[in-house]
Amino acid sequence: MIHIVLYEPEIPQNTGNIMRTCMAFNMKLHLIEPLGFYLDEKHLKRAGMDYAKQLDYRIYENWDQFVSCNQGVYFYSTRYGTKAPDAFDFSEIKDDIYLIFGKESTGIPKEILRKDLDHCMRIPMVASARSLNLSNCVAIVAYEVISQRGYEELSGVEVIKGEDWLLR
Repeated sequence: MIHIVLYEPEIPQNTGNIMRTCMAFNMKLHLIEPLGFYLDEKHLKRAGMDYAKQLDYRIYENWDQFVSCNQGVYFYSTRYGTKAPDAFDFSEIKDDIYLIFGKESTGIPKEILRKDLDHCMRIPMVASARSLNLSNCVAIVAYEVISQRGYEELSGVEVIKGEDWLLR
């Protein structure tokens, strides 16, 4: 399984977009507290997180609790990484894959990154750009992984209106 991990996310709209991405790509979402917003029904709807009911997600009190509950291969998205996401071969990994993203203001703490430098990645961009929007980063990296894995268990055709909709 492919998992998206948000370390202390701060902006509810970003998390809402990421929830939708996780639901659409059949990925489990892990949220590590503290969160910069509330996850009750009222706040979820206001932030556009109406996919929460269809999403498999879990909340953790801290990083240590998350690590103790989840085994697999961890990959970290950070502006300090030296490899692009496509430099990793996700197609042959049999264990669960965890794609970890830091909070919008400061990213993933150095103490966490230093323990696994070989799995730190950076989305290439112009040198003068500090970063991309968090939800965009999740979508870019998640798509690279599912692409390499042949879009396992994902539909390649429109099923709601029908795959022949353009022909009607």
